Amino acid sequence: MNLSAEDKKYYFNLEKGFEGELRFDLFAKELTCECLILHDLLLTSNNTTFQIDSLMITAETIFIYEVKNFSGDYYYESEKFFNMRGTEILNPLHQVSRTASLLRSLLFKQGFNLPVDCKVIFINEHFTLYQAPVNDTLIHPTQLKTYFHKLNTLPFLLTKRHHLLAEKLLELQLDASPVKPKLPSYQYDQLEKGISCAKCHSFSVFVDGRKCVCNNCTHEEIVESAVVRAAKEFKLLFPKEKMSTGIVHDWCSIVRSKKRIKYILDKNFNAAGKNRWLYYE
Repeated sequence: MNLSAEDKKYYFNLEKGFEGELRFDLFAKELTCECLILHDLLLTSNNTTFQIDSLMITAETIFIYEVKNFSGDYYYESEKFFNMRGTEILNPLHQVSRTASLLRSLLFKQGFNLPVDCKVIFINEHFTLYQAPVNDTLIHPTQLKTYFHKLNTLPFLLTKRHHLLAEKLLELQLDASPVKPKLPSYQYDQLEKGISCAKCHSFSVFVDGRKCVCNNCTHEEIVESAVVRAAKEFKLLFPKEKMSTGIVHDWCSIVRSKKRIKYILDKNFNAAGKNRWLYYE
């Protein structure tokens, strides 16, 4: 469906954040020093919930990382961050400082006294911060390789207590974020019907015998696989709706034969109900 400008911006920011975390993971995988890395921790301390993108336990220090996937030009002025349009953005130094303070308090209460060092990682190579403060908390794109190379020179080994600390943090992890990403409201009739391409996500897909072919990128997929994928997407979007042959036939749109749809559903899902009330789980 067509998203509003606000929803598009919100989605874009979520996507950028996720891409930034994946880029950071690639750097972290190259580490050869002895360390433990935990991702996406959601913890509470002093009645305050806080999130840590990535946390690394080394022999002498706990590092927490706030990963930012900003791209383009920004500037720093009066302890504030701005984009080149002059719009102020949240100061990541304040964010990571607050997180570090809450983590220190939590660790102290749990009987751990390792020092906590916080870093803001600007992961995107197309990011520039003008008038940047001389601050070793900020790791700029040009500094990433050097920074991770220095981590690899850490000589100390982990002990059983370091592993206990990692286990304790995972034990204290909250089940779900109190602030869930907001989804735009949608109705079945609003959504475009058909099967999207598994590669480029275009709806320019047509059925050619046993295959679904994308007009946009020429990617091919077996019809059965495409229908199963589309049916799972329907279940995700409409978890309270019963998934019948008719609804999946309408949802997929490009597969003309209802019998073909029923055969695929019978093969890949569990049938429930009888006759005209038959549906799949």
